[in-house]
Amino acid sequence: MTAGEPNGGLVPQGCYLPACRYGGLVFTAGMTPRRDGVLTLTGPVRTAVPIETYREAVALACSNALSAARGVLAEGEAIAAILNLTVYVAAESDFTAHSRLADFASQHLHEALGERGIGARAAVGVATLPGNAPVEVQIVAAIS
Repeated sequence: MTAGEPNGGLVPQGCYLPACRYGGLVFTAGMTPRRDGVLTLTGPVRTAVPIETYREAVALACSNALSAARGVLAEGEAIAAILNLTVYVAAESDFTAHSRLADFASQHLHEALGERGIGARAAVGVATLPGNAPVEVQIVAAIS
């Protein structure tokens, strides 16, 4: 993705923008692990399945959120810092490793942005997500 590409190259699944900018801040919509508009993994996160099984899906959702954020940048601007990361996890009722899944998103942002990629974070368990996605990632970023 290049800075300023409309919608970060992402196609909304409804009536919303992938990211909105207000001054020096960017707020992304919740992004699921979609590649070319298709979910790469569906269904709830299961307790009996190794946590590593979900790494790629979480990283893809996070990558989509970062692409959406970069899509509203002007020429010469960059993401200065991730201020907030929220990872929503659609999981079985006895699943309790939400923060371990969120670590995959944090790791992705750290790899992409270095220390600027680590900010405040929440990992939230939910009953379901759009399209039966297992995870959804939303970020708030500062622009420089």
